[in-house]
Amino acid sequence: MSLSPPPPGPRSTRRTVPLTVFVVGLLLVGGVGIAATAIYLELRPSTTPGSLTITDDLGRTEKIPSDPTRVALLGPSIMDSIYRLGLRSHVVAVDCYAGFGNASAGLAEDYWADQVALWNLTPSMCIQTAPVFSFESLTNASPDLVLASTIVSVADVDEIQDTYHIPVVMLQPATLGGIEVDVSLLGKIFGAASAADALNAQLQTTFAEAQNITSNLTNSLAPLPTVLVTYYPDPASGDEPGYWTYGPGSFGESLIEASSGAGIGASADLPYPLLTGDQVLVADPSVIVYGTGPGLDLTNYQAAPDWSQFTAVKNGTAFGMNSNWLTEPDPTMVLEGLPELLHLLHPTLAPAP
Repeated sequence: MSLSPPPPGPRSTRRTVPLTVFVVGLLLVGGVGIAATAIYLELRPSTTPGSLTITDDLGRTEKIPSDPTRVALLGPSIMDSIYRLGLRSHVVAVDCYAGFGNASAGLAEDYWADQVALWNLTPSMCIQTAPVFSFESLTNASPDLVLASTIVSVADVDEIQDTYHIPVVMLQPATLGGIEVDVSLLGKIFGAASAADALNAQLQTTFAEAQNITSNLTNSLAPLPTVLVTYYPDPASGDEPGYWTYGPGSFGESLIEASSGAGIGASADLPYPLLTGDQVLVADPSVIVYGTGPGLDLTNYQAAPDWSQFTAVKNGTAFGMNSNWLTEPDPTMVLEGLPELLHLLHPTLAPAP
């Protein structure tokens, strides 16, 4: 999935979504911390046999079928959790994007080639989510439940439920801890509590290893390294040149904090700010971590404003990192992204994963 200006989750430089739409959707979840999320995980038996009543990550209370067998997933981060829980057989449809009039773009716009292969995704599973949501492709899949991230607009969610009477559960964790909470929620929805517990045990082990590094730094009174984590650049020649990063209330800032870093976007007014070259120069981060993937590499960042002037670039402490690990709030972000970011920020304390 790629968006420009992008919310977290870009996969190439091709997909575009208005920033205002993205920010409104993410602000709905940005203030939801792990403690509050844990409270609403309670599942209450409904009066209808074979159903559950839950509250999702946007605070929406929904009645859904218990252990649904035909599920549409609208968000790659959700597919990651579903696959790791051994629930791939329940998935009948996934999100796809027809970008710039290319209706055949499909899976390639939302999923990387290795994900398509690993998760056994096929073009016949595509539900077009943008630029215009295809309700026909959704109904053709006949799902009994939709699990969606905020790449789906509020209006489209309402249409799915009110017109087509398909329940929708929104999964968009606001913190790394929220990923663990959502794993438990999926385990309860699908009757896979044991698998969810096992996956969460892996997440907790990684969290504990990260916390040990934080404790070592605290005990030694060492300052946290300042860092720009940027998942997408806008070129210096563009209308709004700069670097997209994470601010307060975002899961990306939670990732940086768990990595014992001090993100230079932490004092921004928005959870997903665009920093100008001048702002980065003034903040002068000691480390830069930039997201890479299909259609996005170092040359894109070199074309962004003032790149060659940054201290981290001059000192050789600007590092590329798989953008999936930076932008998709899912178990892979914790299990692979967090150890990698720890190593880049603290090479003498955290071994290379």
